[in-house]
Amino acid sequence: MTFLILKIWPRSLYILILLFSLPSWAGKQYIASPNQSHWNVIVDTPLECRLSHHIPGYGDGEFVARSSKKQSVAFELKMYRPMGETRNVRLTSMPARWMPGDSANTMTRLKFFKQFDGYIQGKTVWNMLAELEDGRNPTFMYQDWQRQNRSLEVGLSAVAFQKGYQSFSQCLSKLLPYGFEDIAFSVLHYSENSDTLNKISQQRLAQIADFVRYSDDIDLVLVAAFNDSIAGTTESQEMSERRAEKLRQYFQSLGLPAERVQVEAYGKRRPIADNSTPMGRNLNRRVVISLGQSPIY
Repeated sequence: MTFLILKIWPRSLYILILLFSLPSWAGKQYIASPNQSHWNVIVDTPLECRLSHHIPGYGDGEFVARSSKKQSVAFELKMYRPMGETRNVRLTSMPARWMPGDSANTMTRLKFFKQFDGYIQGKTVWNMLAELEDGRNPTFMYQDWQRQNRSLEVGLSAVAFQKGYQSFSQCLSKLLPYGFEDIAFSVLHYSENSDTLNKISQQRLAQIADFVRYSDDIDLVLVAAFNDSIAGTTESQEMSERRAEKLRQYFQSLGLPAERVQVEAYGKRRPIADNSTPMGRNLNRRVVISLGQSPIY
């Protein structure tokens, strides 16, 4: 509290005035009203799940998960105007208005970087989801970079969260258990004198196909087919050409344009193992599949 003493003349009377406590600087709050609060799953594929919440006047908050061997969820705070300066940020769980007496709890401290949207990953994101499930509002607090004497509070409203989160959880359960980095470079193998992949390699090709089928940013597939030297040069070349062409047709059947699928057949050239042993020949009967992906922004 702040006290103000006024001296009133001529009676030299001192009046003590009690002033209510005021913040050190004015603050501005961004949070959706109950009528404005909506949570929508805007991406629902086996490759990505995205739960979005609009923050009026500020931007959008989005929880996002992508296919991976280890499921993880990140949070992106997308601002209409990216920050002009790096800021220290306090993430606080704020009680809803219908929770009288409940206190605000600091969750963590982090940084938002200049010219970037806010980004969080790891356990903190799961904690944010848990707080929203409990009806509380995770809120980002930091000093405005445009006005040094003003603080900002950017909150995620828990109103209408449950239905959107249920849809998001269903999407998470359907994500592929591998990501682009797991299948971007694959070496598959054939049985002797065959253009059909062995069983293990067929399973791997099925994984690649699932990813390509659902992805709209695979911009190039490179197929390089090789053979062992058990047959003559001409026969080995023809076999590797058949293998390469079969895969070309396969990838085009998944919807990839012809110009995005490039194949090469090397016959018995470029061995990677000793062709005099069964194991070495098995290693040389191979096809290498490399995927190119457009960058994600």
